[in-house]
Amino acid sequence: MTAERYCEHPWWKSAAIYEIALISFQDSNGDGKGDLAGLISRIDYLKWLGIGAVWLTPIYKSPFRDLGYDISDYCSIDPAFGSLDEFDRLLEALHAEGIRLILDLVPNHTAIDHAWFVESSSSPNSAKADWYIWADAAESGGPPSNWLSRFGGSGWEWCEARRQYYYHSFLVEQPDLNWRNPEVQKAMADVMRFWLDRGVDGFRVDASAVLIKDELLRDNPPNPQAKGKPPPQRQTPVFTDDRKETMNCIEFIREVIDSYPDRLLCGEVQGKTDRIGHFYGDGRPRLHLPLNFALLDAQWQALSLQAAIDAYLNAIPDKAWPVWLIGGHDKQRIASKIGTAQMRVLAMLLMTLPGTPFLYMGDEIGRKRVPIAPDRVRDPFERLVPGYGLCRDPERAPMRWDDSESGGFTTGGPWLPLERGEAPNVAEQQRDDRSLLALFRALIGLRREHACLREGGYAPLRSRDDVLAFKRVAGATEMLVALNTTSEPRKWHWRGRGRVLMSTHLDRPREPLPDAAILLRGNEGVIAFISDDNFGTPNL
Repeated sequence: MTAERYCEHPWWKSAAIYEIALISFQDSNGDGKGDLAGLISRIDYLKWLGIGAVWLTPIYKSPFRDLGYDISDYCSIDPAFGSLDEFDRLLEALHAEGIRLILDLVPNHTAIDHAWFVESSSSPNSAKADWYIWADAAESGGPPSNWLSRFGGSGWEWCEARRQYYYHSFLVEQPDLNWRNPEVQKAMADVMRFWLDRGVDGFRVDASAVLIKDELLRDNPPNPQAKGKPPPQRQTPVFTDDRKETMNCIEFIREVIDSYPDRLLCGEVQGKTDRIGHFYGDGRPRLHLPLNFALLDAQWQALSLQAAIDAYLNAIPDKAWPVWLIGGHDKQRIASKIGTAQMRVLAMLLMTLPGTPFLYMGDEIGRKRVPIAPDRVRDPFERLVPGYGLCRDPERAPMRWDDSESGGFTTGGPWLPLERGEAPNVAEQQRDDRSLLALFRALIGLRREHACLREGGYAPLRSRDDVLAFKRVAGATEMLVALNTTSEPRKWHWRGRGRVLMSTHLDRPREPLPDAAILLRGNEGVIAFISDDNFGTPNL
C-alpha cells in the first residue's frame, strides 16, 4: 500500500461501521423484539461511541423464518419493527447526528410468500414464470441436479402447481430469483431506488457471490476435503457459487448505486482470500467494500495474524480500499475464541489497520456467545443441520444494556434468552473509564483524529515473540503499533525513538519508548509516535 491516499476520501473511508441485528438491539414496546423506535432511543449511545454508520439486518416485511432474510415485500417495513414513517424518523435522527444508514439488500432470493413467487409458481405461463429458477424433473423423476441447499438437503423443491422444481440456495421457503432475467434486474433496481430516494446511504449485498447459477444445471463435484464437514459442504459448488456472470449482476447493482451521490455498496463474498479482489472490479467497478473476515478466521497468534493480513492486502487491487470485520450475525463471537482480555488487543488492531473497520453490536463490550437451550433455538441452520455447531442464535441474543434480568433490552420476555449471571453490559462499562467499551471509544476517536491511521500507508514490521507490529505512515508522520497477543509480558526489540500515544490499558500516555526494546504487558498493545532513521526504508 502507498501512503498517497488523499485524492478522494468518501465518508465510508473515515467511518467506523456498526452492524445491528434490529430484532436484538432495543425493544420499545415490551413484545421482546427490537424495533425502529428502540433504535431511535439508542442513537445517543451510537453518537457517544463515535459510530459513523449503522448497517441494519433486514427490516422488510417477512415471515421471519431466517432473521428476515426471507422477504415478502421489499418496500414495506415489517410491522414488528414499525412503519415507514418511523423509518423516516430514524433516518432523519441518524443523519442529524452525522451517522449514515446502510440497509441489507437481499437480491438472491425472496420468501415463498412474496407476490412475485406466488405468481411465478401459479403457472408456467404466468407473467412472472421466469422470475425464479425453474426446471423439469430429471429422467428419474427426481431433482434436476445434485445441487444442495446450504441449510441441508437438496436445493430443489417440487412445485405441484407447475409440475416443476424450483431452486433454493437456502431454505425451502427462500426460492432463488433468476438474475438472468432482465425483468428481475429492473425490479431489484426499483427496490434500491425506493430506499435510496428516501435517503438511505448504501447497501450491504447479501449472498452476492451466488446470484448466478450454471445455466446447464450441471452437477457439482464432490468436495475432496469433505470428511467431518456438514452435508451442505460435501460438494465443491463450482456450478452454483462465484460464477463469472455473477460479476455482471454486481456491476449492474453498482450502476444503480452510482446514480446517487455519496452512496456505499458493500457485500458478503465467499471463497478464499485471493478471490476477494475480484469483487472490487476489473475494469468496471463492483463493490466498494467486499467484506473481509480475515481477522475473525485467523489463528490468534502474531505470525498467523501477520500472514492473514499480508495475504489479504496483497490480494486486493492496488487502489482498492481495505475493510476489516471482527464479527457479524452469522459469525461466532470472537470474544469466545480469544478471550475477553485479548479483545483489547483486537480493538487496537481493528482500529489501526488500513481501511474501514466494522464491528457487530456487543463486540465493543466483549460479548461472548450466549448459551441457547435446545427448546429455545430459532435458527433454522441448527434445526436442519444439527450436531455441527452451526447455530447462530448465540450471536443474535439481545444486546445487554445493563445488569438487569432482561439486560435493559425489553420489559417483556426476550425473543432469545440472555446470559444468566454476570455478563458484560453497556451501563457498567460506561461508568468505567478503563473498560473495553472506553477503549473502543478512545480508539474510534483516535482514528478519527489522525489522518495517519485513517488513510496512511502500511508497513509490516517483523513480528516475533507473539508480538504483531507494523507502521502507519502519512507524510512526515509515522506511527508504530505493537500488539502482544498473549497474556504474558513480552519484549519487542527495535531501534528508534518514540512516545506512547495510547495503550490498550488506557495508561502510559506520552511515556517515552526506549531505544532498544518495548516492554508490553500481557494483553497489551501500544500506539506510538515514532521518529527514527533506523528502520530502513519501509516497503510501503
